[in-house]
Amino acid sequence: MQIYFSKYQGTGNDFILIDNRDKTFPSENITLIEKLCDRRFGIGCDGLMLLENEKGFDFKMRYFNSDGKEGSMCGNGGRCIVAFAYHLRIIKDKTHFIAVDGEHFAEISFDKEQLIVSLQMQNVNEIEKGENFYYLNTGSPHCTKFIKTHINFDTYSEGRAIRYNERFKEEGTNVNFISGEENKIQVSTYERGVEDETYSCGTGVVASCISAKLHFKTESNIFFVKTKGGNLEVCFDSKSDSKFKNIWLKGPATFVFDGKLEI
Repeated sequence: MQIYFSKYQGTGNDFILIDNRDKTFPSENITLIEKLCDRRFGIGCDGLMLLENEKGFDFKMRYFNSDGKEGSMCGNGGRCIVAFAYHLRIIKDKTHFIAVDGEHFAEISFDKEQLIVSLQMQNVNEIEKGENFYYLNTGSPHCTKFIKTHINFDTYSEGRAIRYNERFKEEGTNVNFISGEENKIQVSTYERGVEDETYSCGTGVVASCISAKLHFKTESNIFFVKTKGGNLEVCFDSKSDSKFKNIWLKGPATFVFDGKLEI
Protein backbone atom coordinates (compact mmCIF):
# COMPACT_ATOMS: atom_id res chain seq x y z
CA MET A 1 0.00 0.00 0.00
CA GLN A 2 1.36 3.42 -0.98
CA ILE A 3 0.96 6.48 1.23
CA TYR A 4 1.54 9.99 -0.07
CA PHE A 5 2.51 12.56 2.53
CA SER A 6 3.81 16.09 2.95
CA LYS A 7 6.21 17.44 5.54
CA TYR A 8 5.55 20.86 7.10
CA GLN A 9 7.10 22.80 9.94
CA GLY A 10 5.91 25.73 12.04
CA THR A 11 8.85 27.46 13.78
CA GLY A 12 10.71 24.16 13.88
CA ASN A 13 7.75 22.11 15.15
CA ASP A 14 7.61 19.57 12.31
CA PHE A 15 4.84 17.28 11.12
CA ILE A 16 3.86 14.59 8.63
CA LEU A 17 0.61 15.59 6.87
CA ILE A 18 -1.58 12.99 5.13
CA ASP A 19 -4.71 13.62 3.09
CA ASN A 20 -6.98 10.94 4.55
CA ARG A 21 -10.29 12.04 3.07
CA ASP A 22 -10.64 8.55 1.57
CA LYS A 23 -10.01 6.99 5.04
CA THR A 24 -7.33 4.59 3.73
CA PHE A 25 -4.64 5.36 6.30
CA PRO A 26 -4.60 2.80 9.17
CA SER A 27 -4.87 5.32 12.00
CA GLU A 28 -5.31 2.58 14.62
CA ASN A 29 -1.79 1.29 13.90
CA ILE A 30 0.17 2.94 16.72
CA THR A 31 3.38 1.08 15.83
CA LEU A 32 3.27 2.34 12.24
CA ILE A 33 2.71 5.98 13.25
CA GLU A 34 5.50 5.78 15.83
CA LYS A 35 7.85 4.36 13.18
CA LEU A 36 6.97 7.06 10.65
CA CYS A 37 7.68 9.75 13.25
CA ASP A 38 11.02 8.22 14.27
CA ARG A 39 13.92 10.48 13.24
CA ARG A 40 16.35 7.62 12.62
CA PHE A 41 14.21 4.81 11.23
CA GLY A 42 11.31 6.76 9.70
CA ILE A 43 10.51 10.11 8.14
CA GLY A 44 11.02 11.99 11.38
CA CYS A 45 8.72 14.53 13.02
CA ASP A 46 7.17 15.77 16.26
CA GLY A 47 3.75 14.49 15.21
CA LEU A 48 1.59 13.13 12.40
CA MET A 49 -1.71 14.64 11.24
CA LEU A 50 -4.56 13.32 9.15
CA LEU A 51 -6.80 15.68 7.18
CA GLU A 52 -10.28 14.15 6.94
CA ASN A 53 -13.78 15.14 5.88
CA GLU A 54 -16.27 16.36 8.47
CA LYS A 55 -19.77 17.57 7.68
CA GLY A 56 -20.26 21.27 8.36
CA PHE A 57 -16.52 22.05 8.31
CA ASP A 58 -13.84 22.52 5.67
CA PHE A 59 -11.98 19.57 7.17
CA LYS A 60 -11.20 17.64 10.34
CA MET A 61 -7.76 17.62 11.95
CA ARG A 62 -6.57 14.45 13.71
CA TYR A 63 -3.27 14.76 15.54
CA PHE A 64 -0.98 11.92 16.68
CA ASN A 65 2.04 12.37 18.91
CA SER A 66 5.35 10.83 17.89
CA ASP A 67 4.64 7.97 20.31
CA GLY A 68 1.90 6.90 17.88
CA LYS A 69 -1.04 7.79 20.12
CA GLU A 70 -3.75 10.24 19.19
CA GLY A 71 -3.13 13.43 21.13
CA SER A 72 -4.71 16.66 22.27
CA MET A 73 -4.70 19.90 20.27
CA CYS A 74 -1.45 21.07 18.70
CA GLY A 75 -1.30 24.79 17.88
CA ASN A 76 1.59 24.73 15.42
CA GLY A 77 0.13 21.56 13.95
CA GLY A 78 -3.16 23.38 13.48
CA ARG A 79 -1.38 26.16 11.61
CA CYS A 80 0.48 23.64 9.43
CA ILE A 81 -2.63 21.65 8.51
CA VAL A 82 -4.28 24.92 7.44
CA ALA A 83 -1.33 25.53 5.10
CA PHE A 84 -1.64 21.93 3.87
CA ALA A 85 -5.36 22.41 3.15
CA TYR A 86 -4.53 25.62 1.30
CA HIS A 87 -1.99 23.84 -0.91
CA LEU A 88 -4.53 21.05 -1.55
CA ARG A 89 -6.95 23.80 -2.67
CA ILE A 90 -9.52 22.73 -0.12
CA ILE A 91 -9.58 26.27 1.26
CA LYS A 92 -8.64 29.78 0.18
CA ASP A 93 -7.58 32.49 2.62
CA LYS A 94 -9.98 31.58 5.45
CA THR A 95 -11.13 28.31 6.98
CA HIS A 96 -13.35 26.75 9.61
CA PHE A 97 -12.24 23.30 10.75
CA ILE A 98 -12.69 20.97 13.70
CA ALA A 99 -10.08 19.31 15.91
CA VAL A 100 -10.15 17.22 19.07
CA ASP A 101 -10.74 20.30 21.25
CA GLY A 102 -13.54 21.73 19.10
CA GLU A 103 -13.91 24.11 16.17
CA HIS A 104 -11.29 26.57 14.97
CA PHE A 105 -11.10 29.48 12.57
CA ALA A 106 -7.93 30.41 10.72
CA GLU A 107 -6.72 32.99 8.20
CA ILE A 108 -3.87 32.89 5.69
CA SER A 109 -1.70 35.85 4.71
CA PHE A 110 1.73 36.32 3.15
CA ASP A 111 4.81 38.16 4.36
CA LYS A 112 6.77 38.54 1.13
CA GLU A 113 6.75 34.87 -0.01
CA GLN A 114 6.32 33.37 3.46
CA LEU A 115 2.90 31.86 4.17
CA ILE A 116 1.56 33.02 7.54
CA VAL A 117 -1.29 31.33 9.40
CA SER A 118 -3.30 32.97 12.17
CA LEU A 119 -5.19 30.35 14.17
CA GLN A 120 -7.97 31.04 16.65
CA MET A 121 -7.53 28.95 19.79
CA GLN A 122 -10.06 27.85 22.39
CA ASN A 123 -11.06 30.20 25.20
CA VAL A 124 -9.35 29.78 28.56
CA ASN A 125 -11.69 29.97 31.53
CA GLU A 126 -9.68 28.46 34.36
CA ILE A 127 -6.09 29.04 35.47
CA GLU A 128 -4.32 27.60 38.50
CA LYS A 129 -1.81 30.01 40.00
CA GLY A 130 1.06 28.83 42.15
CA GLU A 131 4.36 30.21 43.36
CA ASN A 132 6.21 31.13 40.14
CA PHE A 133 4.09 28.78 38.01
CA TYR A 134 0.71 28.54 36.30
CA TYR A 135 -1.29 25.55 35.11
CA LEU A 136 -3.87 25.91 32.34
CA ASN A 137 -5.36 24.19 29.30
CA THR A 138 -5.06 25.88 25.91
CA GLY A 139 -6.23 22.83 23.95
CA SER A 140 -3.52 20.82 25.70
CA PRO A 141 -2.51 20.97 29.38
CA HIS A 142 0.44 23.20 30.19
CA CYS A 143 2.48 23.99 33.25
CA THR A 144 4.36 27.28 32.83
CA LYS A 145 7.30 28.40 34.95
CA PHE A 146 9.35 31.60 34.93
CA ILE A 147 13.14 31.55 34.85
CA LYS A 148 15.74 34.32 34.83
CA THR A 149 17.41 33.34 31.55
CA HIS A 150 17.46 30.60 28.94
CA ILE A 151 21.24 30.81 28.68
CA ASN A 152 22.62 27.35 29.65
CA PHE A 153 19.15 26.32 30.84
CA ASP A 154 18.39 22.58 30.52
CA THR A 155 14.77 22.47 29.31
CA TYR A 156 14.83 18.70 28.82
CA SER A 157 15.92 17.76 32.35
CA GLU A 158 13.94 20.44 34.15
CA GLY A 159 10.82 19.80 32.05
CA ARG A 160 11.00 16.03 32.38
CA ALA A 161 11.26 16.31 36.17
CA ILE A 162 7.98 18.24 36.29
CA ARG A 163 6.22 16.12 33.66
CA TYR A 164 6.95 12.93 35.65
CA ASN A 165 6.47 14.29 39.17
CA GLU A 166 3.82 12.83 41.49
CA ARG A 167 1.10 15.15 40.25
CA PHE A 168 1.57 14.77 36.51
CA LYS A 169 3.18 11.36 35.90
CA GLU A 170 -0.11 9.57 35.14
CA GLU A 171 -1.90 12.05 32.85
CA GLY A 172 1.18 13.99 31.81
CA THR A 173 1.56 17.68 31.09
CA ASN A 174 3.57 19.88 28.77
CA VAL A 175 6.06 22.10 30.57
CA ASN A 176 7.05 25.59 29.44
CA PHE A 177 9.85 27.82 30.71
CA ILE A 178 9.55 31.58 30.24
CA SER A 179 12.17 34.31 30.35
CA GLY A 180 12.00 37.96 29.31
CA GLU A 181 9.64 40.65 30.48
CA GLU A 182 6.37 42.41 29.70
CA ASN A 183 5.09 41.32 26.25
CA LYS A 184 8.44 40.18 24.80
CA ILE A 185 9.31 36.71 26.04
CA GLN A 186 11.31 33.61 25.20
CA VAL A 187 9.72 30.18 25.64
CA SER A 188 11.11 26.64 25.66
CA THR A 189 8.90 23.57 25.95
CA TYR A 190 9.15 19.94 27.05
CA GLU A 191 6.27 18.13 25.30
CA ARG A 192 4.51 15.03 26.60
CA GLY A 193 3.99 12.41 23.89
CA VAL A 194 7.17 13.59 22.21
CA GLU A 195 8.92 13.26 25.59
CA ASP A 196 11.57 15.75 24.63
CA GLU A 197 12.16 19.44 24.15
CA THR A 198 10.67 20.61 20.85
CA TYR A 199 11.75 23.62 18.82
CA SER A 200 8.37 25.25 19.40
CA CYS A 201 4.92 24.47 20.81
CA GLY A 202 1.91 26.52 19.76
CA THR A 203 -0.42 25.71 22.64
CA GLY A 204 2.56 26.15 24.97
CA VAL A 205 3.34 29.59 23.57
CA VAL A 206 -0.29 30.60 24.08
CA ALA A 207 -0.21 29.31 27.66
CA SER A 208 3.05 31.17 28.24
CA CYS A 209 1.70 34.48 26.93
CA ILE A 210 -1.38 34.25 29.15
CA SER A 211 0.90 33.43 32.09
CA ALA A 212 3.17 36.37 31.25
CA LYS A 213 0.15 38.68 31.11
CA LEU A 214 -0.68 37.70 34.68
CA HIS A 215 2.90 37.42 35.97
CA PHE A 216 4.16 40.77 34.65
CA LYS A 217 0.78 42.50 35.05
CA THR A 218 1.29 44.12 31.67
CA GLU A 219 -1.50 46.05 29.95
CA SER A 220 -0.58 44.63 26.54
CA ASN A 221 -2.72 41.91 24.98
CA ILE A 222 -0.28 41.36 22.10
CA PHE A 223 2.80 39.24 22.77
CA PHE A 224 5.95 38.59 20.75
CA VAL A 225 7.57 35.24 21.43
CA LYS A 226 10.97 33.81 20.61
CA THR A 227 11.24 30.03 20.47
CA LYS A 228 14.12 27.76 19.52
CA GLY A 229 12.62 27.42 16.04
CA GLY A 230 11.52 30.98 15.32
CA ASN A 231 9.15 33.77 16.28
CA LEU A 232 5.41 33.70 16.99
CA GLU A 233 2.77 36.27 17.93
CA VAL A 234 -0.18 35.84 20.27
CA CYS A 235 -3.06 38.21 20.91
CA PHE A 236 -6.20 37.86 23.01
CA ASP A 237 -8.94 39.59 24.96
CA SER A 238 -8.56 39.31 28.72
CA LYS A 239 -11.74 39.66 30.76
CA SER A 240 -10.25 38.77 34.15
CA ASP A 241 -7.27 36.97 35.66
CA SER A 242 -8.76 33.63 34.66
CA LYS A 243 -10.85 34.28 31.53
CA PHE A 244 -9.25 34.83 28.13
CA LYS A 245 -11.01 34.70 24.78
CA ASN A 246 -10.53 35.60 21.12
CA ILE A 247 -7.06 34.05 21.35
CA TRP A 248 -5.03 34.03 18.13
CA LEU A 249 -1.70 32.31 17.42
CA LYS A 250 0.16 33.73 14.42
CA GLY A 251 3.31 32.60 12.64
CA PRO A 252 4.83 30.93 9.57
CA ALA A 253 3.71 27.48 8.37
CA THR A 254 6.29 26.16 5.94
CA PHE A 255 6.16 23.36 3.38
CA VAL A 256 9.30 21.20 3.52
CA PHE A 257 8.82 18.34 1.02
CA ASP A 258 6.42 15.75 -0.42
CA GLY A 259 7.04 12.03 -0.27
CA LYS A 260 5.69 8.55 -0.96
CA LEU A 261 6.13 5.40 1.09
CA GLU A 262 5.17 1.73 1.00
CA ILE A 263 3.48 0.19 4.04
